[in-house]
Amino acid sequence: MSKTFYSFLLLLLLPVLLHAQQPDTISRQEAPIRNIDIENVDVLPSAAAIDGWLLLDKDIQTELDGAMHNLYNFKYDKAEKQFRSLRRRYPQHPMPYFLMGLTTWWKIMPNIAQTKQYDNLLFAYMDTAITYATRLYEADNKNYEACFFLAAAYGFDARLNGERHNWRRVTVSSKRALDYLEISKQANGLSPEFLCGQALINYYSVWLSETYKLLRPVLLFFPKGNQQLGIEQLRMVANNGFYAAPEAKYFLMKVLSEQKNSAREALAVAQQLHQTYPDNAYFERLYAMLCFNEGEFWECEKVSKDILDKLNRGLPGYEGTSGRYASYFMGWIMQNKVRNLAKAKEYYQRCIVFAESTSETQSGFYLYANLNLAHLANGEKDVRRAKQYYSVVAERAERKSDMCREAHIYLKNN
Repeated sequence: MSKTFYSFLLLLLLPVLLHAQQPDTISRQEAPIRNIDIENVDVLPSAAAIDGWLLLDKDIQTELDGAMHNLYNFKYDKAEKQFRSLRRRYPQHPMPYFLMGLTTWWKIMPNIAQTKQYDNLLFAYMDTAITYATRLYEADNKNYEACFFLAAAYGFDARLNGERHNWRRVTVSSKRALDYLEISKQANGLSPEFLCGQALINYYSVWLSETYKLLRPVLLFFPKGNQQLGIEQLRMVANNGFYAAPEAKYFLMKVLSEQKNSAREALAVAQQLHQTYPDNAYFERLYAMLCFNEGEFWECEKVSKDILDKLNRGLPGYEGTSGRYASYFMGWIMQNKVRNLAKAKEYYQRCIVFAESTSETQSGFYLYANLNLAHLANGEKDVRRAKQYYSVVAERAERKSDMCREAHIYLKNN
């Protein structure tokens, strides 16, 4: 199997995270998109069958409300303390181990390429969740809560192994995750949580087909998608879910930002995520980027300054990648809006340092920071410095890009 196919599997499994699938309860082709009735289902487990399912236990949700907020607000110690309390009471249930693994995942997320010190811990938590979920499923093959955790845990295993290029593990875990997702369809309608996986498959199966035409033969083996239905399902989970709501909002923000006429709604979702979880470095830098892209420069400036302040204070999750985003935005705003060229140069240089500290020197921010510094140096008739920055662009930018051509022309003429 090719690396392209593995990459596809990873993207398809991105929605797995917390979620199991639920089949559509309305026609994908003819029924009105907004009339999603998750209660209208063909098969539901009886009340006796779901007795003891922690996933649906309202008392557990009330108890864990603060813990979930702490998790997504990067207050890891507080969240883990509450999850350990759950583990003491339910030592043979997959849920506490999965939640501990989810906390570990968000320790990795802000800089997933370089934050590898938590890998073994995440795999250990997911393996433990799989062990206990497998016991539940083997004892009762209609325990769809067990399937939920099996699909989610295998999904995380596949996702991180994909980031680490362990393709054999990706293949095995992806197959198992998809198998358990298929089984868990029998529990449709029990909770909005079960809708999120199907929502992402609806959206991304179409998106992949349109974006990567070579994958179309592979996509024939997966459920037919409906992008608009997928977006509406994400809205449903974002508004009504408990465990899955933050993830649904994150993916909703991402998919809306890809739609030509939905960028403002994506910005609104990003703002809500940032306001709800103000210390989540990953959400905050995405919000800053959407503000920048949508021309909300003064809000972008405020958020970027906040990112750099939290980075300086050493808050969890705020590291070189967040610094690279924020310092570039500040440099551009200082150059083009405030007209403080000295500050602009300072921020662009910080962007370069952040990028080099995280080995992200192929990124657009790094290249544009060098390009803008070249422009500023050229404006000051400082040919030596302009050549220095243009040389970086000429060496690292894509050969056919405008910036690369500009750099080569300047260096040829100087």
